[in-house]
Amino acid sequence: MPEIRIHGRGGQGTVLAAKILAKALVEEGKYTMAIPAFGFERRGAPVVAFLRYEDHEIRAVTNIYSPNIIMCIDPSIATVVDIFEGISDHATLVQASKKPLDQIVRPEAIERVGLCDAVGIALDVFSKQITNTIMLGAFARTTGVVTLDSLKKGLSVTNFRDAGLEQNMIAIERGYNETTVYDLTKEAAA
Repeated sequence: MPEIRIHGRGGQGTVLAAKILAKALVEEGKYTMAIPAFGFERRGAPVVAFLRYEDHEIRAVTNIYSPNIIMCIDPSIATVVDIFEGISDHATLVQASKKPLDQIVRPEAIERVGLCDAVGIALDVFSKQITNTIMLGAFARTTGVVTLDSLKKGLSVTNFRDAGLEQNMIAIERGYNETTVYDLTKEAAA
């Protein structure tokens, strides 16, 4: 069963990103389970959310210990949390970062990487470092697990006001369009 762990900081919309992604996956006919985990409930503290999806009902209601996909919506969180703990083989990393691939620290288990300057986009779109919807677009581009249209439908059922909804639609599109994807298995073979 595909499992996703989303890392961020309080105030960036980590848990909301998991909810929107779950709604988008349901839109595509998948069964989903999104589980938030809160430590210190304050702005800037590390936050993690878990999501699993499948073509049939899901019975497991536990945290995710061996994720296939890591989505990190904050470029600095890896300095305080081991975002790769328990990562499964052949995994994917979707990382908010303006660094080039050769400066991204990652274990060998990572075979696909999507990099997006989500903070730069967020400052341009929101004038704040809220990167969740941007990174959802990056997730769609990197993994192909969900379409941009389904993400927009998942976003449209949230509680954003009209102006906020419009900004977040722009953010999802920019995240999708401005993500660079690297297939490390192909690069290793070359």
